[in-house]
Amino acid sequence: VALREPSLGPCFGMKGGGTGGGASQLTPAVDINLHFTGDFHAVTAAHNLLSAAIDNHLHRGNALGIDPRRIVWRRVMDVNDRALRNIVIGLGGPMDGVSRESGFDITAASEVMAMLCLADDAADMRRRLDRTLIGYTYTREPVTAGDLGVSGAMMALLRDALKPNLVQTLEGTPALVHGGPFANIAHGCNSVMATTLGLALSDWVVTEAGFGFDLGAEKFFDIKCAGAGLDAAAVVLVVTARALKMHGGKGKGELDTPDVDAVRRGIPNMDKHLENIQHFGERPIVAINRFATDSDEELQAIVARCEALGVPVAINDHFVRGGEGTLDLADKVVQFADERPTPFKPLYDWSAPVEEKILTVARTMYGANDVYYEREAKRDLAAITKYGYQNLPICIAKTHSSLSDDPKRRGRPSDFEVTVSRIHINAGAGFLVVLTGDIVRMPGLPKRPRAERVDLVDGEIEGLLI
Repeated sequence: VALREPSLGPCFGMKGGGTGGGASQLTPAVDINLHFTGDFHAVTAAHNLLSAAIDNHLHRGNALGIDPRRIVWRRVMDVNDRALRNIVIGLGGPMDGVSRESGFDITAASEVMAMLCLADDAADMRRRLDRTLIGYTYTREPVTAGDLGVSGAMMALLRDALKPNLVQTLEGTPALVHGGPFANIAHGCNSVMATTLGLALSDWVVTEAGFGFDLGAEKFFDIKCAGAGLDAAAVVLVVTARALKMHGGKGKGELDTPDVDAVRRGIPNMDKHLENIQHFGERPIVAINRFATDSDEELQAIVARCEALGVPVAINDHFVRGGEGTLDLADKVVQFADERPTPFKPLYDWSAPVEEKILTVARTMYGANDVYYEREAKRDLAAITKYGYQNLPICIAKTHSSLSDDPKRRGRPSDFEVTVSRIHINAGAGFLVVLTGDIVRMPGLPKRPRAERVDLVDGEIEGLLI
């Protein structure tokens, strides 16, 4: 398997660890969820080294003529901290730097993280760092990280982080765990280097893309696969009765109570994801992950819908039974891979106009009628064309709670627009980040964060895993 590394944000925030659960886990789970091999720390350090170099350049005379008001490179840290989203730096006097507005994103949203996951090798990583856009001069000319001369130092910090990490599942399956971009605010896939390494070493590689097919999987195909020349032999859509109950109108506190009617009301959400898979020329397989509180009637309602659509479906019981609980799914994946007719079809051509690419994804993946651009987004569009970045693919940052850009619209929304607030040029990563709705790149903690449950007891970490 080739998977992403967990971020400390969810570990101590709302969702907890990201190494699976029950009999289906990566091991050593606690180590992977926390500091692991230090990759997240290396990305954080390299990113913030560039931030420090920018502010030092301003303080030391600003030979490049960088406009402090037009610096687009922020800082990062790998925890959820809403208070740092927007800050003022350089306060205190002449010896403390140039005062300006800035802010923090979470490390999983760092462009350095995206570069790490999309680079082919170390040489490609260096080229990406050199071309990274950090801001503009007073005459509106782009300034890159290469102009500041710190790409080499960033590479030094990233030397070991560039290497994929080998761990295993509880059953001894090799697991390459490398890179960790979120799928709602980044491209949501593990590294190209880990994926290609897995393909070179094994007959089968199972990988994942974060959140729904509308987010991580769309970017998996349109950014990762299109850019790296990869393709999938089979596509599995993971479904749960609990998620469909939420899309059918139930609240989080009601999901343990069986309600087959709520599942049926939520099934149109699954239908849309199945359609989205077919937009890429792929045939879907549905994997229903069983929870202890699921009723047989709920699961059979999902099975019946899949059978009515002619979609292969398997009920997974891997939380309790491990690999043995997924043999039916494995058989279907093998059969589909052997019968696979043609390569996937990208949703759009990278050379298409930026607005056309955004509209294509919004209409095809989300079901939107149109796209509305706020004033700043229109200015961003003009800058993208002016500086020649219009041929980059798009990475739409959107809520994972809805197919729309409104997290409260569950099920299969219709008759809505997607609102674009900003479009950031990630020249190093090689894509345009399209911010929609109220999405933020630095999450906040919930009322009762999981950090309150984590403790060190007799040298052992407790409360981190599901």
